[in-house]
Amino acid sequence: MVASSLIELVIRAIVAVAVLWVIGEFLIRAIINPAARRAGVEHGQIRIFIEGIRFVVAVLAILAVIRIAGLTSDFTTLTVSGIVAVTLSLALQTTLSNVISGISLLLDNTLRVNDSIEISGTKGQVVKVGLRASWIRTSEGNIVIIGNSQIANGPLTNYTATERLMKKL
Repeated sequence: MVASSLIELVIRAIVAVAVLWVIGEFLIRAIINPAARRAGVEHGQIRIFIEGIRFVVAVLAILAVIRIAGLTSDFTTLTVSGIVAVTLSLALQTTLSNVISGISLLLDNTLRVNDSIEISGTKGQVVKVGLRASWIRTSEGNIVIIGNSQIANGPLTNYTATERLMKKL
């Protein structure tokens, strides 16, 4: 009887870890990689973001295994995860806003490398679209780094993407 319940716990833990891994890999391969490459994001930045997703999946897998093993109650798990989520979201509010806006810009194809744009009085050519910020080279040759949430909130004028963006309408 004890052996069968132990086997059941191990199987449930393996299934939980596998499901979380599949979800993480789906996010990476089907959404993040294609969108980032389309926008010309550097390989190093893509790798950092992928490692972050894998870290979150690993932490969730560890928490799932601890929960399945019965080492914590539902209330304890929910309380601790809630406190951690609120703490992280408050601490990383601006950064998360920029990253989410960056993903949105990449997925929407709003901004690409070599686009000629104007945002907040800054005119120039996009030289880098990152997850947190985008780099614009002005006509004087200066590089202006603007947070992606500021770009997403606009107003943004993209002079070279009219045809590409009109297809979405």
